Amino acid sequence: MATLNYQIDTQPLATEMDNVSRSVNNTKDAVLSMQEAVVAAEERASDLVCDNINRGFYSLIRSQISQKLAKHKSDVDAKTMLLSHQKRAMISIRNQMERDYTMISKRYTKLFNGLNSNLKTRVFELDKPLIDFAYHEIGKISNRTKYLTATIPITQLESISESQKIISSNLKKQVANAIYSIKDYIREMNAQDKIISLKLVNDKNIPGNNYMPVAILESVPDRTGRATTEIVYPVGEMDSEIKNSISDKIYNNLFQMEWSEDNLAFAEVMSEFSKLLSASQKPDKVKETAMTLFRNCKYETAKGE
Repeated sequence: MATLNYQIDTQPLATEMDNVSRSVNNTKDAVLSMQEAVVAAEERASDLVCDNINRGFYSLIRSQISQKLAKHKSDVDAKTMLLSHQKRAMISIRNQMERDYTMISKRYTKLFNGLNSNLKTRVFELDKPLIDFAYHEIGKISNRTKYLTATIPITQLESISESQKIISSNLKKQVANAIYSIKDYIREMNAQDKIISLKLVNDKNIPGNNYMPVAILESVPDRTGRATTEIVYPVGEMDSEIKNSISDKIYNNLFQMEWSEDNLAFAEVMSEFSKLLSASQKPDKVKETAMTLFRNCKYETAKGE
């Protein structure tokens, strides 16, 4: 079998491959440059879009706030003008009512003063001698001693001595009455101090248990359904530290307290409430509503301490 040997020159192929590799490298460099440019352009575009969005959102919010501010400002100005107008109207009405009251009071004062003087004159004319005796002579007779003691003694020596004795006796009597009044006043003050000392405890540091009635009111003031608890203390002056101590004690043990209905105490409270309600000047409808609400409430008393 024949053997054929061939020699192929690969130099052109290698040269072309070198050119292709160089072109590929150039293309790769161009692609990398283009990718970097695209990334930078996208970053600039995204920054620009974000800035525009932020600016637009800020402008929108600012515009809405400005519109609401202008609307509320106009409403406030309108309300202020309305209130100012109503204030002027109320002041005018009050001034007119004051003038009317002053005019009517003067008119009726003059009328009743005239009626009083006419009635007094007519009553005095019914029995003039008796009225003159009661209003003029009785006063002179009652104050005769005083009038006489105030007279300057300018007569004989015997009359001067007697007059001085009368003045001295009258003065002694007035001084004695004043002393008796002071004595009665001091005795009453001492008696009151003894009673108060028996009823009150002056030393707050005395050991022992002191009791004070309080009322715990539980109510639902609004539609949320949440119950609120209020503590009502007796009327009178009380140290704030004592109130705070009692409030802390009650709130800390509020859920541990055992409650029971006390019909006897509720009847007494209802009796006092009925007395206060009957003495009130409120309309009958308000009184009926208050009594209905009081009867529907739940009255309980805590057991133990």
